[in-house]
Amino acid sequence: MQSDGEQRAGLLYGIGAYGMWGLVPLFWPLLKPSGAMEILAHRMVWSLAFVGIALLVLKRWGWVRELLRQPRKLGLIAVAATVITVNWGVYIWAVNSGHVVEASLGYFINPLVTIAMGVLLLKERLRPMQWAAVGTGFAAVLVLAIGYGQPPWISLTLAFSFATYGLVKKKVNIGGLESLAAETAIQFLPALGFLLWLGADGSATFGAHGAGHAALLAATGVVTAVPLVCFGAAAIRVPLSTLGLLQYLAPVFQFLLGVAYFHESMPPERWAGFALVWLALTCLTWDALRTARRTKAEAQRLAARPEARQAGPQSADELKISPSGV
Repeated sequence: MQSDGEQRAGLLYGIGAYGMWGLVPLFWPLLKPSGAMEILAHRMVWSLAFVGIALLVLKRWGWVRELLRQPRKLGLIAVAATVITVNWGVYIWAVNSGHVVEASLGYFINPLVTIAMGVLLLKERLRPMQWAAVGTGFAAVLVLAIGYGQPPWISLTLAFSFATYGLVKKKVNIGGLESLAAETAIQFLPALGFLLWLGADGSATFGAHGAGHAALLAATGVVTAVPLVCFGAAAIRVPLSTLGLLQYLAPVFQFLLGVAYFHESMPPERWAGFALVWLALTCLTWDALRTARRTKAEAQRLAARPEARQAGPQSADELKISPSGV
């Protein structure tokens, strides 16, 4: 059982992780005049460098040999690398093209997409409140599509790519730093090749706009890895239900930045769509908390029985309580 100090530290790590993810729209515009593809390639290259150094310091290399002996896991990591590349690329382009609010919507609806994928792909059964949340989320997308005159493709691409990424990561089941190292190792050669091609073509911005700009491009590795390290530290210290609530910090910060800092427009139909999404997430969160309390009470009741005490108490994790979403 975690001490109060450990849980407080975990909460701070979680707030730090999701806070950094929420504030990252402030970083990508600093990299202009670099285009989204060049920024993406630098992010892949420098992330591998940063994570490689971290693994060297921590002396955590034993997983590499084991991973290389499992072709199925390698294939899944390749899939994860592909979908996170799409996610990163679309997100960077969206922020630097003035679509921060629409990007935030993608991470608001991500838990709903994750649930829908669980039903369609894993044949999971939903509780009535979860069905209500998914239906409300679908209605929100329709309202936004009517308002935009087209589906909110940025939001949907971000939501589906990240939900797919989360699904694949669950099947791979390796640590955060190790997973990022494996994924960026797959991304590294194509990304490096693209950067070399830009350099040969004379269109690379790295080094062409001063040392400060080059340092910012190199910092993409830090911006990628540090929140992940904080998230990993939080995940082992606080309940999953707490992490499930903290995950909403990132899109909330992104939304507020889009409206208050980047001054993106919010016509009535967009407010209506977001209101429906927030209603769906409220239903989802309430249902998750209610289910977690009910399951915890049941575990305590079973633990109080003499035969249960002999077998050992069940924890919430053993009962596989987890929040919806990533």
